[in-house]
Amino acid sequence: MALKAHLGVDAFTGLAHSVVATLANVANVTMTGHLVWDDDNRVYDDAGYTGMWKYLDEEKGAPDSRCCVAVKRNAIKKMEDRSMKTLLLEIEKAKVEHPFHVIKNLFGYRKVRYKGLAKNRAQLCSLFGLASLGFVRKVSSQAAVYACHAYHRPKAAC
Repeated sequence: MALKAHLGVDAFTGLAHSVVATLANVANVTMTGHLVWDDDNRVYDDAGYTGMWKYLDEEKGAPDSRCCVAVKRNAIKKMEDRSMKTLLLEIEKAKVEHPFHVIKNLFGYRKVRYKGLAKNRAQLCSLFGLASLGFVRKVSSQAAVYACHAYHRPKAAC
């Protein structure tokens, strides 16, 4: 059984807020409506989500559109110089890929273990939840260390 995990990540915090598990023959773009919240200002996706504006009831190329799809590989090869906008879109896309890195490399989740979509989806939800908790713990401990250093900074000599 081949399985795909589709993940919605908050662009500001980098935390996973929605997980959808589907069979591998389901197109990525059809899951867009399940991953995007109504209050999201921008939606960043990779080239597999080309045409997602159809599933979000938006017009293609509208000035108030919140859809930002990464450039396809062939278009990047044709570019002579990468622009800053393309670089920024890649940075935003990396926020979505980080939780996948955590569950694959830290938790060792590479193959599905259960038969049935429901059990695999439950396992994916728990793994992405744990990855988000680990990310929050890491960020909060770094903030605590920074606050401690700022509080105990030596006074300037007069």
